Amino acid sequence: MSGRAPLGRVLADLGSTFIVSTVGEPDPARPVGGVLIHDPHDAPARLPGAIVLGVGIYGADEVVGLVEWAAVLGAAAVIVRAPIAVDEAVQAAVDKAAIPVLGLMAGASWAQVAALLRSMLSVDELVGEPAEEPLAGDLFALANAISALLDGPVTVEDRDGRVLAFSSRQDEGDEARIATILDRQVPAEKLRALEERGAFRLLYRNDEPLYLEGIAAKPRVAIAVRAGGEILGSIWVVVKQPLTRDRERALSDAAKVAALHLLRRRAGEDVGHRLRADLLATLLEGGEGAPGAAARLGLSAQPACVLALAATHTSPAADRAAVTHTSPAADQVVAADRIAGALALHLNAIHPRTATATLGGVTYAVLPATSDEAARRVAESFLERIGDRASAVIGVGGVAGRPEDLRRSRAEADQALRVLRERRPDLRTARLAAVYVDALLLELADRIATDGGPPDNPIVRLRVYDAEHGTTLTETLAAWLDAFGDVISASAAMHVHPNTFRYRLKRLATVSGLDLSTPEARFEAMLHLRLAP
Repeated sequence: MSGRAPLGRVLADLGSTFIVSTVGEPDPARPVGGVLIHDPHDAPARLPGAIVLGVGIYGADEVVGLVEWAAVLGAAAVIVRAPIAVDEAVQAAVDKAAIPVLGLMAGASWAQVAALLRSMLSVDELVGEPAEEPLAGDLFALANAISALLDGPVTVEDRDGRVLAFSSRQDEGDEARIATILDRQVPAEKLRALEERGAFRLLYRNDEPLYLEGIAAKPRVAIAVRAGGEILGSIWVVVKQPLTRDRERALSDAAKVAALHLLRRRAGEDVGHRLRADLLATLLEGGEGAPGAAARLGLSAQPACVLALAATHTSPAADRAAVTHTSPAADQVVAADRIAGALALHLNAIHPRTATATLGGVTYAVLPATSDEAARRVAESFLERIGDRASAVIGVGGVAGRPEDLRRSRAEADQALRVLRERRPDLRTARLAAVYVDALLLELADRIATDGGPPDNPIVRLRVYDAEHGTTLTETLAAWLDAFGDVISASAAMHVHPNTFRYRLKRLATVSGLDLSTPEARFEAMLHLRLAP
C-alpha cells in the first residue's frame, strides 16, 4: 500500500533491542498507519493499521481487553511491557483478531518508543514507497550485515550523532550504547568527551577505521562515511579488541555502501521536507488551498494551534566545525535545524498528526490542541527537555477551529514570537493573549518608525537634555512612575536622598513641560518611555 511502511520492516527496524517476545504471528506485509497510545478513559479516532502502545497493561485479562479494543480500531499490532501475560484466553483473542502482541523490553520508555515509531513512519507518509534500493536491503539491513561481519552491535549515525540505523544485538553493548539507541542520539556527555579527545578530527580526516578505548565501558571502532570530500556520517561498532586487517577492509567497504544509502536517504528526506514545507506554507497562508493541504497533512479533523520557534543562539562543536570547514554562521544554521528536528520529533511523540517545517528562518508547527494554553505547555515542555543544548523561544497562536483559521493562528504566533525576541527576554514561551500589550507597543513603534521617527514630545526633550548635560532626568521620571508617585520608594531605587529626588522631579517637569498632576500626562509619559529606544 503506497505511502505506508509494512509491519515487517517496522519490526525489523525495532530489532531485538526493543521487542523481546511475541504472541501471535505478525503479517510482515501489513501496512502500518500510525501509532496510538491506549487510554482506557478516552476513545481515540479510528486509525487503521496503527501500532497500539498498551501503557500500563499488565495481566492476561487486560491484554485480552486491549487486543479486542485494538481489533475494533483495525490495528496492526499491540505492544505491552514484557513479560507478556499469556494464557488460553490471550492466545484465543490474538488468533481471533489476527493481531500480534509484542513484548517491550524493560528500560525502554514508552515516549521513546512512540517517537521512534513515528520517526520511522513520517517520511513514508509523505513521499510514499522508497525507490528501488541500490543495494539489497535498507540501512538497518546494512547495519545487521556489518554486525555479522565484525561480530559486534553497530550504529550508523549522522554528523550530529543522531542514530539513523542500528543492528540487532545491542544488548551486547554497554550502558552508553543502550542509551544511544533509546534516545536515537549519542548522549551529550559522550559527544563532548569525543570532541575533547579530538576523535571527530581524527575520524573525519582519515579513511581508515579508528579504534577508541576509554570513552565507554567497551571499546569502539568507528569509520567516517563520506561521498567525495563530504562527510555524511559515521559507523560505530562495539568491539572487544582492535579489528584485524581483513575486518578493517570489510568495514571500509561497508562505509562505501553506507554512503550510497545515506545519499539516497538524504535525497528522499529533501523531497519529503520540501513537500511538507510546501503543504504547510499553503496551509498557513490560508485561502482556497488550505483545506486540501490540511487533508494531505492529516490536520482537517480537529482544532489546532500554530507554534512559531526561533533559535536565539547556539554553541557549535569546535572539532566538527574545524574538520568540515564550516563557518560559525553555517554552524548556527545547522544547530537551528537540529532544534527544528527535535521539535518535530517531540510533537510527533505527543500527537500522531502534527506538521512542522521551517519557513523564512522560523520553524512553524501545527499542533492539534483545544486551547492555546495547552499548546504553550507542550512548547514549554519541549524547551525544558532540550535544556542547555540549545536556546530557543516559541510563540503560540490561538486555537483554529478550521484549516482556514490557521492563517490567523500563525499571525498570532509570529506576534508572540517577536515579543519574546525583542521585549521579553525573561520568557521562553508565550501566548499572544499573555503578551498582547507588548505586541501592541511593538506595532506602535513600527508605526512611529514608518512615519519618520517620534515627534517632539516630553520624553524626547528629556532624553536630549540628559545626553547634553549628563543628567538622569529620564531615569528619575521612570522610577517615579514605577513607584506610583511614591518619592521615598523611587528615591531609594535611584539611591539618592528624597529631597534630591524631589528637586529632580521639579527640574524634569520644567525641561519636559510635563504636568505630572494629570492622569493623561502620566499615561503619555509611560507610553513614550516604553516606545523610545
